[in-house]
Amino acid sequence: MSKKLSRTAIALAVALAAPSAWSAGFQVSEHSASGLGRAYAGDAAIADNASVIGRNPAQMTMFKEAQLSTALHIVDPEIDITDTSNNQKASDVAPMQFVPATYYVSPINDKWAWGVGLYTVYGVATDYPDAFEAGDVAGDTSLASVNLNPSIAYRLNEQVSFGAGINVVYAIAELNRHIGVLAPTFGSDNFSEKLISMEGDTWGFGWNVGALFELDKDNRFGIAYRSEVELDFSGDFTDHQGSITGTKGQVVTGDLSVPLPAVAELSGFHQLNPSLAVHYSMMWSQWSSFTELKATSAQCTSDGVKGVCFDKQEDYESVFRWSLGTTYDISEDWTVRTGFAFDEKAGKSTLSIPDSDRYWFSAGATYRYSPNLTFDAGVTYIASKSGTFTETSLTGERAFSAKGAAYIGAMQANYSF
Repeated sequence: MSKKLSRTAIALAVALAAPSAWSAGFQVSEHSASGLGRAYAGDAAIADNASVIGRNPAQMTMFKEAQLSTALHIVDPEIDITDTSNNQKASDVAPMQFVPATYYVSPINDKWAWGVGLYTVYGVATDYPDAFEAGDVAGDTSLASVNLNPSIAYRLNEQVSFGAGINVVYAIAELNRHIGVLAPTFGSDNFSEKLISMEGDTWGFGWNVGALFELDKDNRFGIAYRSEVELDFSGDFTDHQGSITGTKGQVVTGDLSVPLPAVAELSGFHQLNPSLAVHYSMMWSQWSSFTELKATSAQCTSDGVKGVCFDKQEDYESVFRWSLGTTYDISEDWTVRTGFAFDEKAGKSTLSIPDSDRYWFSAGATYRYSPNLTFDAGVTYIASKSGTFTETSLTGERAFSAKGAAYIGAMQANYSF
């Protein structure tokens, strides 16, 4: 049983590293309402408000005055999972989430600009019924983070600008797994009884750079790169049944490293006429760096290995995200935009990360209330491919099917000083 329970802890590790069910792998794209309205197409080159810090800091050189942007996204996933082994269904396993963001950009002179962003880089909340039969690989997971991103930009000449920033990430996580159908094995008739729990927090550090190439006032390209960030979690691991630490209810300090992969983005923006512009992006994420999840503690023994709470090899590969959008100025007061994106699947699906290819359909608008104050709104419908996958539960390999969609809405205010 100890060996089987170590596999349950593996499932817990996967959940800890599963920030978002609606972007490939761990990524969260929701950085601005204006970007949401175009499916984030052209975000490394479009430079329409202070949220540029979140994608390409080189764009800050295009600002002639200081600007503050604040945004709030509401993400409402609808994910249904069916345990096809016994035809048990868990509906709407991902609760609604709120994703805030704030940015400030200020020119220093005609060459230099600086700014700072405070936004979410990843997060998740999944909540299966406590009495789910496969409770050892389901349970509930909560993960939240915030990224502080001070940045600076320099204009080399009329055509070329460069930018760079530092990323300071703080993350907190909490999750629980339940004994489910194994209740009689533990002398219980309560499927909801906890099996293992983990909670912890960490700080991570990284950097990002970008460049902006302005061919003329109507055509420009942006390229940006964000480094990998290693999250070294340290927190309380609770062995409620005592099969990993040897003591029922034992709480030990566990350490777990999770890499957030490097990301590169290439964007283009083209003003076709005074009213209409098109823009596009190609984003690459180095998910191939995510190869293993291993948690350690001197008080754990897993599969006969002292000091290891769980260890799992991961099946991920680097992927691309493609997006295309348009922007149209209806009048001096109103601008509308649309966008489409294809988000490639990054890794093998699990209950914690029911990953799949995703299709984004987006629309949005900007209202200019005054020369200094504008408001953005965006909405997106994300269609996800239905699929099947297997996971190894304590009762053996179980088959699951997943289907779902997501609805995202956002509002944003931008004030120029």
